[in-house]
Amino acid sequence: MAMVCLSDFEAYAKKYLPRIAWDFFAAGADECSTRDENILAYKRIHFRPRMLRDVSVMDTRTKLLGTEISFPVGIAPTGFHQLAWPDGEKSTARAANAMNTCYIASTYSTCTLEEISAAAPGGFRWFQLYIHRNRAVSQQLVQRAEALGFQALVLTADLPYTGKRRDDVRNGFRLPPHMKLKNLEGAFEGDDCSEYGLPPNSLDPSVTWNDIYWLQSLTRLPIIIKGILTKEDAELAVRHGAQGIIVSNHGGRQLDGGPATIDALIEVVEAVQGRIEVYLDGGIRKGSDVLKALALGAKCVFIGRPALWGLAYKGEEGLQDVLRILRDEFRLSMALAGCASVSEIGRHLVQFSKL
Repeated sequence: MAMVCLSDFEAYAKKYLPRIAWDFFAAGADECSTRDENILAYKRIHFRPRMLRDVSVMDTRTKLLGTEISFPVGIAPTGFHQLAWPDGEKSTARAANAMNTCYIASTYSTCTLEEISAAAPGGFRWFQLYIHRNRAVSQQLVQRAEALGFQALVLTADLPYTGKRRDDVRNGFRLPPHMKLKNLEGAFEGDDCSEYGLPPNSLDPSVTWNDIYWLQSLTRLPIIIKGILTKEDAELAVRHGAQGIIVSNHGGRQLDGGPATIDALIEVVEAVQGRIEVYLDGGIRKGSDVLKALALGAKCVFIGRPALWGLAYKGEEGLQDVLRILRDEFRLSMALAGCASVSEIGRHLVQFSKL
């Protein structure tokens, strides 16, 4: 079967992954309205392409906090990569490194941070953090990540509690016994673990903006806040010293009925006014989606589920295929819209359909 676009990988993963794993990756909260809206919202944005612009030499490179990547698509933090491929996050790290882009490793990895680092020495990686009630656990994770050369800390802000994902409840989802949340092994010894491999209520729902100061006291790494959807929170992120924002609704897995991320992006970019970098995840399925997000002010986008589909297809090689397809589609969309480099992409490139 020729793998031509990301939906080919989705179809493969749906067919060949165990049902419980597919359902876990695909799940949205409640009726999945926000999950689906993340994708549909792109269809309301249309290009205003420019002609005769000399697109004979194309440059898709950009920088994240000063580090160059080959094109503006990174890998978003998602948990449990071994559910998709036996080598799990090690394959993810290798694919990101091969494609010269950024991989955000999850707290809920099925490989240790040390294994991820060793799999792709010198790779460009950030570490995604959940703050646990046992703050010492979180502190140790941050310090391990910094010591291993991760270049930023991504604090997920939208998960004081886990959203209600109906298929996981129906399936009685549990991590298979041979898989472990490797970065947290031993941290919750003796506790009965719930469906997501941790004791119930181990996440800290009391986290506030002031905890960013606590994180800053632990590390010299830049802190990026993931899960921002409003101008008010964007302003607070800037005020508390965050160096980046990921506009995200957790792939529609948390609060159902929130905005699509591409719609929220506009409000956040306007509030930030260029003071810090703004990124986006959610709903990216084509290179033209990447172009739309950049036109609306995102510095880079991150892919979650499509990365898992690539792993499910052929591990590191499959994920490289997914990234390569997105890169090539993005480059083609740029050229057809009249942009030879990322710096030429701007708000003038898009309009919203009048529904």
